[in-house]
Amino acid sequence: MTTTTNPPHQAPHGPPFPDPLPRIPLVWGPATYDSLSEQISSITEKPQPYWWWPAFLITASLLCGGVLAATYLISTGVGVWGSNNPVNWAFDITNFVFWIGIGHAGTLISAILFLFRQKWRTSINRFSEAMTIFAVICAGIYPGIHVGRFWYAWFMFPLPNANHIFPNFRSALLWDLFAVSTYFTVSLIFWYIGLIPDLATLRDRAKSRMRQRIFGFLSLGWRGSTRNWRHYEVAYLMLAGLSTPLVLSVHSVVSFDFATSIIPGWHTTIFPPYFVAGAIFGGFAMVLQCMIPARAAYKLENVVTIKHIDVMCKFILATGSLVGYAYLMELFIAWFSGNPYEWQTFKNRAFDGDYTWAYWVMMTCNLIIPQVFWVRWCRQTPWFVLIVVTFVNVGMWYERFVIIVQSLHHDFLPGSWGQFYPTWVDWLQMLGDFGLFFTLTLLFIRLLPMVAVAEVKGVLPMANPHYHFVPTGQYLKGSEGEYPTADHALAATYGAPSLPITEVKPHSEPVPPFIPTPGGRGTPWGAIAEFANGTQLLEAAKKTLAAGYKHIDAWTPFYVHGMKEAIGRTRSRLPLFTLAGALTGLTAAVAMQFYFSAYYYPIIVGGKEYRSWEAFVPIFFEMTVLVAGFFTLLALIGLCGLPRLFHPVDSHPTFHRSTQGGFFLTIEAKDEKFNPDETRAFLESLGGRHVAVVEA
Repeated sequence: MTTTTNPPHQAPHGPPFPDPLPRIPLVWGPATYDSLSEQISSITEKPQPYWWWPAFLITASLLCGGVLAATYLISTGVGVWGSNNPVNWAFDITNFVFWIGIGHAGTLISAILFLFRQKWRTSINRFSEAMTIFAVICAGIYPGIHVGRFWYAWFMFPLPNANHIFPNFRSALLWDLFAVSTYFTVSLIFWYIGLIPDLATLRDRAKSRMRQRIFGFLSLGWRGSTRNWRHYEVAYLMLAGLSTPLVLSVHSVVSFDFATSIIPGWHTTIFPPYFVAGAIFGGFAMVLQCMIPARAAYKLENVVTIKHIDVMCKFILATGSLVGYAYLMELFIAWFSGNPYEWQTFKNRAFDGDYTWAYWVMMTCNLIIPQVFWVRWCRQTPWFVLIVVTFVNVGMWYERFVIIVQSLHHDFLPGSWGQFYPTWVDWLQMLGDFGLFFTLTLLFIRLLPMVAVAEVKGVLPMANPHYHFVPTGQYLKGSEGEYPTADHALAATYGAPSLPITEVKPHSEPVPPFIPTPGGRGTPWGAIAEFANGTQLLEAAKKTLAAGYKHIDAWTPFYVHGMKEAIGRTRSRLPLFTLAGALTGLTAAVAMQFYFSAYYYPIIVGGKEYRSWEAFVPIFFEMTVLVAGFFTLLALIGLCGLPRLFHPVDSHPTFHRSTQGGFFLTIEAKDEKFNPDETRAFLESLGGRHVAVVEA
């Protein structure tokens, strides 16, 4: 085996400096973008492993049980739950808050870490985003059901009804409705936009006509044009900026359901940050709970590495410590306040109550057990991590149970104290929620790429413009993928799988100089050439622009930094549309709340003036973000000229690789300097392959 190394740095005087320490890649291989597309896309294209169908049947059976429980509840009444006086909220709101918390890790990994340019997120963000959507769907079941008369659930929305009344916009429960629905919608938009390049990859790899049509429709005709990538990157950034405050606001608003009451154990200002930290804590645990088995089952160890698991365990350790601090601070505040009702509630929780066992289950699972992640071995051993996060998920469910049930069963008057006993409907509904969540997760794995292929390509070593490409033939190829020989040396050093050496031959097939399109007009649309990698394409684009060509474009499987300037494009105008959407949403929220609450159906709440605006702020924020998200999506589609289901470059025989591992440069015929023969010769002089002129 031969390896390639970079020449040592030469000092001004004296011997050369030694080589710097090698940078450990985030992803171990593969050496080609096509092989990464093959590894991830084949999961959706090939038959599922033997375990998938039994797992799906189990989760689907649990889901059917949940549907049965919900049907029985709606047809009979909420009395079939074990809820009573004083425990009017129990399993219903416990499960609601639990699932809302699970949905926080996805947006945190995708949005906040994207803003901080944490590249390790790319291997796990797609899976986390999907879990966000599924968890919020599970949570969304309860607000409608627990009102009792399910068919009146639409009264929660600000719509005219037969009684000419409107919701109370000063209620924390209504803030909850707007917060959760906004979070779900913006997260869905964010998830879908991230999926578009990978849906195009599945379209170009599809063997059946049906899959081509389905993924072609869902991908909106995406082809990886740099003119589109510049809008795409800005849209993703805008949505990340919109989603980041949602992570903080949604569970803060959920905490207002409790904190704005006067019930002992709930009436505290620590709830918003405490709930947010707990949501991130539980969300990361659930991501690892699902990701570790999927990583092992589909052999994704080279994409989701031990480093990813290690960093996520550090997040769990940090947020778990914050949650533990909140637990202890609650006890201190109850004692220091001198309020006998508060102190009695917490003594009942921790020492001498009927649910003390639940309190200590919560403390053990959430505070004590995660401390093992101070040890590196505990963070980097997947089977052990799986055990720990299972305890964390159990503890987070019991945290919500303790907050809700244990605070309610002892209220101000000892004569009204009571116990909560869950019924079979409570248990079946809860199991049905888990069945729904895991059923959706299994379907997601089966139908869509669980890893963001385009984003992972952008963090591969060869995506770096300064990457040292080895000559053709010096590749290592095996069942795990392909590695350049230089990376193989690193792989051997840091424990990556060792692969045998084979030769990788460059793709080559004859391409006619002029490619007619069926039903075309017989006139050229432009010239197209394929390049070996992003670095060569970037240099070719710069030389093409310097040569005087103006109507040029580059087509890449991921966004190549610097390519926008290389083809002569400026910054995207998309942020202006996002701003317009934000102002539209804010204006609509102001008009709606003031009109309904102060003029059409004036309501006095807590003695406040009709026009007191402070309680309107949560819905101001939620509608601002919601409409801005819609405007961002529509602006992206419009500025990119999508959907476009056919393009002249599609007729090029190798262009289908533009979404997998091909790098193409086009010069359009409307350019003043365009000449079919001269332009083809110019592209060939730049090192382009498969150069041809395509018909309009």
